[in-house]
Amino acid sequence: MDFTIEHLQKSYATKEVLKDITFTFKPGHIYALLGRNGAGKTTLFNCINGDIDANGGTWYLSDENGTRHDLAPEEIGYVISEPMVPEFLTGREFLKFYIDVNKKYIKNLKSIDEYLASVAITPEDSNRLMKEYSHGMRNKMQMLINFISEPPVLLLDEPLTSLDVVVSEEMKDILRGMKGDSIILLSTHIMDLALDLCDEIVLLNHGTLTALSRDELDREDFRTKIIEALKEEG
Repeated sequence: MDFTIEHLQKSYATKEVLKDITFTFKPGHIYALLGRNGAGKTTLFNCINGDIDANGGTWYLSDENGTRHDLAPEEIGYVISEPMVPEFLTGREFLKFYIDVNKKYIKNLKSIDEYLASVAITPEDSNRLMKEYSHGMRNKMQMLINFISEPPVLLLDEPLTSLDVVVSEEMKDILRGMKGDSIILLSTHIMDLALDLCDEIVLLNHGTLTALSRDELDREDFRTKIIEALKEEG
């Protein structure tokens, strides 16, 4: 299914953050939402996820026949940069609880051990309380529940920014394996990450979205073009 945003707007008092967001995202792609800090990336995600109210606009899923519907809660995943997991549970207990609650939405149910192994969480670590987990391990657990649910739309708000190089590469591999029929939107202000991981690059500046052609990637002035566009935001 395609995910379409039409004329989404969001203002805070007199500051217009999102002016007219209109874009269609296709399944099977990882989109980099590239923009400077403060450009409105998190605001856009929070509007889509229903955490804050937009001032206008619509967003929906549509099939190949053009039939559309609003996103249901189970059709959207949201991973934030600072992972939030229940620290009083072990990793294994958390996964069991999540699977028990969401079983009817899980398409290809696997064993807990298989899921843990897919993100390199050892049996020993799985039986530890998550309050003892590193930032990277908590991030893996947060990502894992979305891997299990396979939502049509997955929002990733700077998920790799503070991870060490090993965990970051592991997470990239997980994301590449997740895209399938899903639409993954990854917000970042790091250009190298966008170029390395994502299939498409979408620039957020001046409150609007602009797609950048992959054909331009090999041009010597491609990075300069992006940087100059982002400088204008400041």
